[in-house]
Amino acid sequence: MLSPKTLAAVARYKEKIEQDGLLAIEGIRKEFPGVVALDDVRLRVRPGTVHALMGENGAGKSTLMKIIAGIYQPDAGEIRLFGSPVTLKSPLDALEQGVAMIHQELALMNWMTVAENIWIRREPRNRYGLIDHARMAAVTRELFDRLNLSLDPIAQVSELTVAQKQMVEIARAMSYNSKILIMDEPTSALTEREVEHLFEIIRDLKAGGIGIVYITHKMNELFAIADEFTVFRDGRYVGTHAAKDVTRDDIIRMMVGREITDMFPKVDCPIGNVVLEAKNLTLKGVFHDISFTLRRGEILGLAGLVGSKRSNVAEALFGVVPAEAGQILIDGKPVIIDSPATAMKHGIAFLTEDRKETGCFLILDCLANIQSALITGAHVRAGFVDEKTVTRLAAEMAAKLRVKTPDLAEIVENLSGGNQQKLLIARWLLTKPRILILDEPTRGIDVGAKSEIHRLITGLAAEGVAVLMISSELPEVLGMSDRIMVMHEGHVAGFLDRGEANQVKIMDLAAR
Repeated sequence: MLSPKTLAAVARYKEKIEQDGLLAIEGIRKEFPGVVALDDVRLRVRPGTVHALMGENGAGKSTLMKIIAGIYQPDAGEIRLFGSPVTLKSPLDALEQGVAMIHQELALMNWMTVAENIWIRREPRNRYGLIDHARMAAVTRELFDRLNLSLDPIAQVSELTVAQKQMVEIARAMSYNSKILIMDEPTSALTEREVEHLFEIIRDLKAGGIGIVYITHKMNELFAIADEFTVFRDGRYVGTHAAKDVTRDDIIRMMVGREITDMFPKVDCPIGNVVLEAKNLTLKGVFHDISFTLRRGEILGLAGLVGSKRSNVAEALFGVVPAEAGQILIDGKPVIIDSPATAMKHGIAFLTEDRKETGCFLILDCLANIQSALITGAHVRAGFVDEKTVTRLAAEMAAKLRVKTPDLAEIVENLSGGNQQKLLIARWLLTKPRILILDEPTRGIDVGAKSEIHRLITGLAAEGVAVLMISSELPEVLGMSDRIMVMHEGHVAGFLDRGEANQVKIMDLAAR
């Protein structure tokens, strides 16, 4: 029988949790040089719920999550965990207080095993002080059983799929008995089946009383998994609502402060002669007999499931990993593209799939990132770059694409994902390409930035640029393409014209 004093303490704790939830954020402010990232924002997360945090890129979502995860410290405001004010000094401090964050860029050690990643710095030891690998594998299996995960504790992380790595991250977070789990764009690189598996795990975590903060730009996910959502805009709090009480259009209005009436502003453009032709392109063990044409003013959508090798074909066209057989023709003439430099000389530009790994120079400033494709050819005299002209062109293009940054001296790592993407597009547009290859041009960016990029793409096609656009989002492929090429396991499964294409037909070809 508990004492009256203990019963009173338990009652006070329950009252605090009911009032604040697991997590309460009040009046948080965070400034960086020249930028107010957050201004008087708030958030509450209740036990056993998924709370989606929505907003355009640059709205402050990631900044707040890094504050909650102990990566940044706020300039003002209060954080309360389980009803009590706390100061989170580091990610380890946050973990030990029950807060775990799974970043969009997963932070696992690929050369270590699954179990070693989960228990790093906390490995079970034997009586000689050495790591007890058998015990570590056993407790990892117990953890996986609790979370209903089918993973091998002794598997090397480098051998896992992206989805499996995400499960390891979740298991690691739960190994700390975390009560609050932050998930930043967890489905950006997952297949539909993997997404549903992740949702099943999230539902199980909810049932166990875990509070989940879920950052996503995919509206369908919000309605599938979230109980509540909060919207930020330009670093300020806009509102919080139950997911069941609003529509997709309501959320978009809250996010962007305006109506977006045409998400896919495709216009019919005059389609000219064939600019690029691929004939039987083959890279052993990757793709084979890839043949297609791309015309002036045309947007050719490239669809397919994960593993269809769409990105590998794009890399071959740009000379990153050249094809071993077949032909590439530009304006009807065979060319050999053995490097990106050669591709650029032929008027080809390539926006890669992963802006952080293969696109941006994160530790350099905006100007260096934009001008990196211009420091050859017409802008070089006697070995010296015409800095004045290049800087002017970069500034004009950044303004045209509405890149949100204090100035071009800002380090790219400090920009939001959407602005990093615009920066990369600015880089390639300055090369004045005749052929533009876009691999997942709107992945991980908000609805407002997506609309802007879609408008830009269709505008380029209207100017006569030939566009090859790879996308995993079928509405984007259907909304933006004149024709659609569908790939399956390294070969072309078929083509669909805009008028006949729909999601069922694309999936039928992609899954053959």
